[in-house]
Amino acid sequence: MSSKRKKKTATKKPPLKKKKKKDEPAAIVLPPTTESTPNPSLPDDLLISCFARVSILYYPTLSLVSKSFRSLIASPELYKTRSSIGHTEISLYVCLKFHPDPIPRWFTLCRKPNQTITTNDDDAATKLKNKRKKKPIGYALAKIQAPHSGSSSWSRSTSLVTIGSEIYNIGGPIDDDDNDRSSNVSILDCRSNTWREGPNMLVKRAYTDANVVDGKIYVAGGCSDGFFKDCDSPSDWMEVFDPKTQAWEIVPSQGAKICGCKVGKSAGADGKLYMFGDNGLSYEPRTGRWEYLSFDMDYNWVWFSFCVVGDVLYMFDENVFKWYDGKAGIWRVVKGMKGLPKIPMVVLWERVVAYKEKLILCAVIALERLSDEEIWGKVEWYDTVLTVDNKSCRVEYALGVTV
Repeated sequence: MSSKRKKKTATKKPPLKKKKKKDEPAAIVLPPTTESTPNPSLPDDLLISCFARVSILYYPTLSLVSKSFRSLIASPELYKTRSSIGHTEISLYVCLKFHPDPIPRWFTLCRKPNQTITTNDDDAATKLKNKRKKKPIGYALAKIQAPHSGSSSWSRSTSLVTIGSEIYNIGGPIDDDDNDRSSNVSILDCRSNTWREGPNMLVKRAYTDANVVDGKIYVAGGCSDGFFKDCDSPSDWMEVFDPKTQAWEIVPSQGAKICGCKVGKSAGADGKLYMFGDNGLSYEPRTGRWEYLSFDMDYNWVWFSFCVVGDVLYMFDENVFKWYDGKAGIWRVVKGMKGLPKIPMVVLWERVVAYKEKLILCAVIALERLSDEEIWGKVEWYDTVLTVDNKSCRVEYALGVTV
């Protein structure tokens, strides 16, 4: 080596990186490539056949590869192929609001790409070192580019439900002051991530609750101008939408008299609708039977996080997962769940870090019914899926769609 000192050369300082806005979630970034990705030479039908066999968790990453990939992933042919080969999956969609923006943002669960890159120029030692440093692939929430649906409002007084691959946004106040009811219905197609307008309800509603039973959407309550006012028309308290006929129909009921005009919470499970208002009420569409709820059902689950999986109602109460036995009319403990982190929701929960950041975490729990009176659960994984500003972000909805 030469002992001569090298001449100093002037170097430019790298440009300062722009700071991200505090209310913006951390974005998922694909690993850099040394050269641009060429257009795929495979025919579209072959690519669709390949994509149909890939988990939906990788679609957000695949859609970033090229415009042609993004177009194929949003194509109806892909999802027809997935259905024909029996490879449909449940995909998690999460709706977040970032103050003061009134328009929500939608995210979907995906697998994070591995950030370790190796090239042909790397020697064996470098490759081995990178392999040892390689982190396990995790999960994240990826923002979807779904334009906002303009006709339906967005607040906690609207109601969202899913049927198949679609999310229905139903009713709610038209203005920000929550004064006017709405009959609007907007539908998000989660295959193409596009909104369209659906058939309007027969009755304008706000602070309503919607659920799905036997493939139909039942909407109850919310037919008055004020939260504590009586219903303008008690006979219009409930209506049902049939996706096959694309038509709404009034359901005769005494719900307004028993449950009150506003429905605080409701769920569809065991082929029944469970509704909580002034009193607890259940409705079984197949028989047309209405019943008062037992005390344990009426005043227990409505105060806690709950969800319906496989037509069974679950809730999280004092660090314990429970499920409702409709035949016996009691809550039973989900077994095999000891040693879990203390999480306040079945699917998503939040954790504040240093009063500035909020972590949104997700868990997947596998459930197995061993008998009519026994359900076991096992956590498959849990991970931090998004980091946001503590004060600005709020989780509005978490929904599962079939794609």
